[in-house]
Amino acid sequence: MTILNPYLSFKDDAREAMEFYRSVFGGELTLSTFGEFPGMVQDPAENELVMHAQLTTADGLTLMGSDTPAHMAFERPANISLSLSGDDEGVLQGYWDALAEGGTGTMPFETPPWGGKFGMLVDKYGFSWMIAANAAS
Repeated sequence: MTILNPYLSFKDDAREAMEFYRSVFGGELTLSTFGEFPGMVQDPAENELVMHAQLTTADGLTLMGSDTPAHMAFERPANISLSLSGDDEGVLQGYWDALAEGGTGTMPFETPPWGGKFGMLVDKYGFSWMIAANAAS
């Protein structure tokens, strides 16, 4: 079985962001720092930065991320969105509300012409999200 998982890059705030996503989605968060693996960073001040984080939820969501050390290029995300969809409108509304906190709604989470509910936002860490509740059958 092959699995596709989003992997988010951060600049010095991966720990804070991944803990935020755990507050949104629940689940288990594991973190490893660069300092746990000698020689992974050139500046010892970066030892506490996150080399790898993985959030895994009981609902089957997996989100990964890491900080970008100073010796590597870092660019803010562009032209990509994380998409959440499902049948439980209440759960998806909760995700929307939590992700929107401190972020910017780009399309309200409301009923689109095709039914259900749909919205788009950019969270406080600069990541774009699309959230869709399927139309009732």
